[in-house]
Amino acid sequence: MEFSERLKNLRKQAHLTQVDVAEKLGISQPAYASWERGAKKPTQDNLVKIAQILDVSIDYLVGNSEEKSDELDNIELLFRMNSKGLTDEEKTVFKKELIEFMEERKKAFRN
Repeated sequence: MEFSERLKNLRKQAHLTQVDVAEKLGISQPAYASWERGAKKPTQDNLVKIAQILDVSIDYLVGNSEEKSDELDNIELLFRMNSKGLTDEEKTVFKKELIEFMEERKKAFRN
C-alpha cells in the first residue's frame, strides 16, 4: 500500500476529515489533500506529527512496517532530529527526558 493510500485509510479510521488533520498540523486542507493524492510528500516534521495524530508509528505510516504502534521508533526519530551537536552525556540525558515526556504525554491523552 502506498503512503497516500495508507494516510487516507488511517485518517478515515480515526474518523477525521482532511480539514481536521490539516488544522491539527497547522497547514491548509489543500496542502494536506495533496499528500493523500500522492502529489506531494510531507516533511519529516509533519510525518512525526501525522503519526502522533493518527496514533501509529512512522514506519507503519510510510509503509516500512505492518506494526501500527512503535513508541520507541517515534522517540528514536525525534531524538535523531534534535540531538545533533550534543555531547554524549547530553544525548543520554536528552533521550531519557524524551522517553519520560512521551510516557507522560501518552498518559495525558488517555485521560
